[in-house]
Formats: sequence, structure tokens, C-alpha cells
Amino acid sequence: MLGLGIIGWIIIGGLAGWIGSKMMGTSEQQGILLNIVVGVVGGLLGGFLLNLVGVDVKGGGLIFSFFTCLLGSVILLFVVKKVRT
Repeated sequence: MLGLGIIGWIIIGGLAGWIGSKMMGTSEQQGILLNIVVGVVGGLLGGFLLNLVGVDVKGGGLIFSFFTCLLGSVILLFVVKKVRT
């Protein structure tokens, strides 16, 4: 993922954040900027959690990075929804 740089993080994070928000039913409440933030933070969260269970996330490639961001985004949105209610 480091080979893509900041633009790659924004694109993958935005896409993962948008799909995650669609899956969690929060799409109407978020704009594109919040989707990007959720996706990038979700990527950090997903990478952290996968490292905890012993998955090597450094050499996973583009598709693995996307699914890591998506997993983290869904977890992040789930926690936020639980805290808000």
C-alpha cells in the first residue's frame, strides 16, 4: 500500500468508506469527505486488528488493502452506531 502514496490511500479509503457506509446504512448521513476519513481510519483499524490475530498486512497488495479498509470501516461504523444509540 505504501507504493500508492497518499492519493492511493484517499482513493481506496474513499471507496471502502463509501461501501462500508452502504453496508451499515449510514450512507445518507455521510458525504464524500467523511467516507474518505472513515475508509482511511478503517484501514488503520483493520490493519491493527489483523496484525493482532497474526495476519501479515504489509505485503497483501491492492485488493487485500481494500478489504482491510472495508473491514475496518464496517467495524468503525458499527461501533459509532452503538455509541450513538
